[in-house]
Amino acid sequence: MKDLSQLSQIIDTLATQAAALDRQRGEHHQPLFDGVLFHCHAKLVTPCVEETRSTLDSITREQASQRLTASRAEYLTERLIAQISAIQRELSTTTIRHAEPKHSSYYRKPINVLYQDLARHQEWERRLAEMVRDKQYLLDSASLTDKTAAQQALVAVEQRLKRCQDAKANIEKQITYRERNQ
Repeated sequence: MKDLSQLSQIIDTLATQAAALDRQRGEHHQPLFDGVLFHCHAKLVTPCVEETRSTLDSITREQASQRLTASRAEYLTERLIAQISAIQRELSTTTIRHAEPKHSSYYRKPINVLYQDLARHQEWERRLAEMVRDKQYLLDSASLTDKTAAQQALVAVEQRLKRCQDAKANIEKQITYRERNQ
């Protein structure tokens, strides 16, 4: 039992270090560990530490109720040691992780920011459509000498409207993709 209390203290230390690392680094773009070693498939270290604590609790609970067979004890202790080792390696390689290239999801805007961008583009689109109508009216009522300048102004605003609509469509695609895949 003394060894188990030492393991519990090690896991407590790992939990503190993992929480600090998760706050600093945030979520990784893919699960940090193999799905066989950690069933939680976490992109943060803290849930893995909790799963390790659960493995230790299983050993303690089964030992206390005298249901811990030799093969089960061997399996759980090997798993526990592998989990602790994996977490310790992850915590010790933070500088390496910091230097590795970022996944594209690291640079993605949160979905609420995409919705704000969409609203902003919709407002710009509305204003540009009004400007197109105004420029069209000016072109229709322009004298022969002012027609070319009015035509150029209309084309310029139409091009801005088109770029705005293209950008808005791109944002809508991003939102649709993210909503389907999350």
